[in-house]
Amino acid sequence: MAAHAKPNHDYHLVAPSPWPVVGSVSAFVMAVGAIFWMRDWTPWLFFIGLAGVLYTFYAWWADVVKESLAGDHSRVVQLHHRYGMILFIASEVMFFVAWFWAYFDAFFRIGDPEQPGRVEATGGVWPPAGVEVFDPFHLPLFNTLILLTSGTTVTWAHHAILHGDRKGLKQGLALTVALGVLFSFVQILEYTQAGFSFSGNIYGATFFMATGFHGFHVFIGTLFLLVCLVRAQAGHFTPQKHLGFEFAAWYWHFVDVVWLFLFASIYVWGSWGVPIHH
Repeated sequence: MAAHAKPNHDYHLVAPSPWPVVGSVSAFVMAVGAIFWMRDWTPWLFFIGLAGVLYTFYAWWADVVKESLAGDHSRVVQLHHRYGMILFIASEVMFFVAWFWAYFDAFFRIGDPEQPGRVEATGGVWPPAGVEVFDPFHLPLFNTLILLTSGTTVTWAHHAILHGDRKGLKQGLALTVALGVLFSFVQILEYTQAGFSFSGNIYGATFFMATGFHGFHVFIGTLFLLVCLVRAQAGHFTPQKHLGFEFAAWYWHFVDVVWLFLFASIYVWGSWGVPIHH
């Protein structure tokens, strides 16, 4: 208790917290509930676990915010938080590498004599015979411009807080959140106009998994930035201490870069010389 009350070091000793246990139990209940749901027993156990996980997110991060406002996040603690965020983004990079790998594995190995099932499943071409892909220079290009613009606005907000411009911070964050919502809306609109489905062909499965998970990350990033906007309104950020917003900006730029790779490889390259769905 004395070490917590009067630390003589730059580290932060976290007070005893129930959230690791609550989060672990909730995640276990959610996983078991998902299995029950897949077995057509009941979906309620899954949603009970999900509610526990979401509440753990809220309560645990609220405690971290309180620690920050109390001055517990010294320069050393902030440095280690940065290391943690870098490792998290690195893990997210590898997550998307898996989906790109799945897409290009099917792309480049079509017609391989050692993979006869691929020829039967696709007709020996990519995309599979009968699949009409999106016009990359219609809604996908529009969404690309939206995300690139949002990267500009979140950078504006970052520079604003560094110079003590709270008004610019709030305006930049509000515009970024609005652009994130617009991106999600346009992607949902795009999905409703797809000339292929998730099931029935490897192209649809890899396309919707890669772009769908990216859309989920945009949704999470939008919530992240919305929380930062609320905190900015409450005056939590200063030019010297704004780590929560900095991490949100890092995450948003990561989402931007992943989309550029998706747009270039799956939308543009993947549609080269194949039927376009209008």
